[in-house]
Amino acid sequence: MAKKLKTLIKLQIVGGQANPAPPVGPALGQHGLNIQEFCQRFNEATKDRMGDVVPVEIRVYEDRSYDFITKTAPASELIKKFAKISKGSSKPLTDKVGSITKDQLKEIAQIKMSDLNANDLEAAMNIIAGTARQMGVEVK
Repeated sequence: MAKKLKTLIKLQIVGGQANPAPPVGPALGQHGLNIQEFCQRFNEATKDRMGDVVPVEIRVYEDRSYDFITKTAPASELIKKFAKISKGSSKPLTDKVGSITKDQLKEIAQIKMSDLNANDLEAAMNIIAGTARQMGVEVK
């Protein structure tokens, strides 16, 4: 018999660096989960993505057990990494803060493909290019 789902918690945690401090502790604590155990399991699962932001979906069941799925880093984080910038532009239309090449765009699209609602790589590249534009990053 399937366990009954109580709630779904979505967090963005830096890979390999989950700790009981907010936002992790309070989000899990209110549902009665073992925070330390989650942090250890998450850090173990993401130690290869140290320093990258990793979105995680935690499914909490009524018997207080849980499981989690890690997703790929947000497109904006990947774009910042490839363009070697610390943050996007506050005025993306006029102030360009960096650029990425078509090849880098394709690489980001391939990394994100599993989480994007796109039928093919071309569509995925368009989605990522749109995110880059919103951040003031040019695609050359």
